[in-house]
Amino acid sequence: MSRLSIQRKLKSFAVVVLGGVSTFSAINIYRGNDKFYQDFVMPLVHRLDPESAHELAIFASKYRLIPKSHYEDPDSLRINIFGKRLSNPIGLAAGFDKHAEAIVGLRDIGFGFVEVGSVTPFPQLGNDRPRVFRLSEDRAVINRYGFNSVGYDKVYERMEELRFKNNLNYTVGVNLGKNKTSDDPINDYVQGIYKFGPVSDYLVINVSSPNTPGLRKMQTKLKKPYLLLKLAPDLSYEEKKDIAEVVKMKSCRMDGLIVSNTTVDRPDYLKDHVNKREIGGLSGLPLKDTSTKMISDMYKLTNGITIIGVGGIFSGKDAYEKIKAGASAIQIYTGLIYEGPPIVARIKRELAELLKGDGYHNIAEAVGQDVR
Repeated sequence: MSRLSIQRKLKSFAVVVLGGVSTFSAINIYRGNDKFYQDFVMPLVHRLDPESAHELAIFASKYRLIPKSHYEDPDSLRINIFGKRLSNPIGLAAGFDKHAEAIVGLRDIGFGFVEVGSVTPFPQLGNDRPRVFRLSEDRAVINRYGFNSVGYDKVYERMEELRFKNNLNYTVGVNLGKNKTSDDPINDYVQGIYKFGPVSDYLVINVSSPNTPGLRKMQTKLKKPYLLLKLAPDLSYEEKKDIAEVVKMKSCRMDGLIVSNTTVDRPDYLKDHVNKREIGGLSGLPLKDTSTKMISDMYKLTNGITIIGVGGIFSGKDAYEKIKAGASAIQIYTGLIYEGPPIVARIKRELAELLKGDGYHNIAEAVGQDVR
């Protein structure tokens, strides 16, 4: 056999092998094969630096390159929250789709709702790179993005187009931020409420510490969107009590809480001794128990205010614990970074099984059961 003939056969063999591998990969991605993502797709994605991987995920979601989830949400997962009927209680936390670019693609993955932002009044670049760090052994992330944002106007244009031109019937929240140079953050938030009220289902304001005068100023005559506070997990019990007293006041029109944001704390048990030294907010598995305890505290202190629970959710069990602690819905972010789109269907499937196993017919029956 000639050398040329051998080369041709090897080339043909390589084409067949590559074609087979491509077909196999495409089928598994289309099916949302959880193990395939964990063993092959996500390790490849994690060869990129964290921010580049994030940008790739936004690109894929924006252009709907990620196949639509085939999981059919059971009736037991349906919830009523903030005037909307959702097919499931699993939302995407703010920080992933900062600029409202990928809402439809993220809906297709199977999220019951999506929160965009944080959005600042005027465009700003945020902090210099690198500003995101994986703590892979800890299933955690540290970020110090610094509220990078395209600004209110650009995000509003995208939201308006989805709502009124494309008639999007899907629950979307907007997380409001403030510019670094702002000398009146309270006014920034109020302007954000007016700006995004007509195009959002709920709005979120981040508070890292109690600010009773500030919260009292968050009153507008605008027809609702629902207004939520997102709390940091580093608050003392007294600070939690202060916030609870304010949100219970009739003059304070807060409709719910998101518990919790990232933490500046660094638990001693973190395994990544290099990246844990980075400045920024820690999210992911190390936050799980802290956020669940805070959900329980705020649920009791507010006499059962509506809470969206977030922090360290990687499984249906994690979500269920937060629901029984008082959360009416939950959000994920870091879990998506580590496990990819199949995590959404898996959490929903496991959550439905846990509800059934405990004799609950729906999410509402389980909310707050561990603290009542």
